[in-house]
Amino acid sequence: MNTKVAVFGTLRFPPDRMAEVLPHLKTLVDATYKHDGCIAYDVAVDPFDSGLIRFSELWPSQISLDNHLVAAHIKPWRNAAKQCGLLAREFIAYEVSSFREV
Repeated sequence: MNTKVAVFGTLRFPPDRMAEVLPHLKTLVDATYKHDGCIAYDVAVDPFDSGLIRFSELWPSQISLDNHLVAAHIKPWRNAAKQCGLLAREFIAYEVSSFREV
């Protein structure tokens, strides 16, 4: 069985700081796709909850997720997020042992 790891999460910023956050977020997403071996790493600004960013991620293994969390581009992102007024961070990871397309 080929277990994967799915991650879902949110970050909350002051709504008036979102324009400042987005360039840093773009850098994070681009670097993650380029360097970290993720299967999917998708982010979206919630259109109904100003200041909320939603994440959905799929990783080939726990090791790949662990490596992502200490990758070189993560610390600059976390520093930028703090400087942009990060208010809340919530993420949860699930092991996925099987799936089907719907």
